[in-house]
Amino acid sequence: MDGDRLIYGAENGLSRRAALGGVALGTTFALAVQPVQAQTMIVTPSDGLTAGAVKVKTKDGKDMDAYRAMPASGQGFGTILVVQEIFGVHAHIADMCRRFAKAGYYAIAPELYFRQGDAKTYTDIPKLIAEIVSKVPDDQVMGDLDSAVAFAKSEGKADTAKLGITGFCWGGRIVWMYDAHNPAVKAGVAWYGPLVRPGTELQPKNPVDLVKDLHGPVLGLYGGADTGISQESVDKMKAALKTGSAAAQKSQIDVYPDTPHAFNADYRPSYRKEAAEDGWKKALAWFKANGV
Repeated sequence: MDGDRLIYGAENGLSRRAALGGVALGTTFALAVQPVQAQTMIVTPSDGLTAGAVKVKTKDGKDMDAYRAMPASGQGFGTILVVQEIFGVHAHIADMCRRFAKAGYYAIAPELYFRQGDAKTYTDIPKLIAEIVSKVPDDQVMGDLDSAVAFAKSEGKADTAKLGITGFCWGGRIVWMYDAHNPAVKAGVAWYGPLVRPGTELQPKNPVDLVKDLHGPVLGLYGGADTGISQESVDKMKAALKTGSAAAQKSQIDVYPDTPHAFNADYRPSYRKEAAEDGWKKALAWFKANGV
């Protein structure tokens, strides 16, 4: 079960596809996380950046929305794929892109559920998981991330030979999966992504199954009090990494004691400032140390 569902629990009332049409990608929050915690929410300004929504052409010819940010001048920026939580590319994920851009990267967050629906319009998290998240095939996600990399390269500003990936919760799992999928990945940073759980037809494997296929070392950032990701599963992944590929053996998992799921989500009650800030510093250092 996804950690986000455990934190928020079942919402009362029917899920609804609210009228968010016309709102630019990455400028509002998912309905399921309202009201946001304004007192802790970080808003990274876009001054000095080129930032906003773009259209990415996928391998099957569809237009996929994405949020992209990079420094306004220069080129040859290391490239970071930013993978959404279960809530889609809302304001927090866009802000993470701007944070990477402020650090000198080209960051892009594709809307990876776009064929299945708009996760941001759901108020009922179990319904969101049942109707959208569970119906997103891993193969589709891998292909769409490939398309995002191709788009970044086509803009002429990103250096996709210096490719990294980071993601949160649902996206944290995808970090491990895409690292195993794409030989071009230099490094990954996975924030509290599920590691061990039953496979499904559309999502048949999990990170623990792919340690022999990792291409770039992954830094895993996890909470010791995460009720959705057990310490048993974290320990199992740590053990598996020791017998995996060379990149797996260079990977590491850091656990923050007494820290819940989604501790980097500054717009939610789960936010833990000290752990989030430490994780961010570690993420930047990890990418730099591994050629991103």
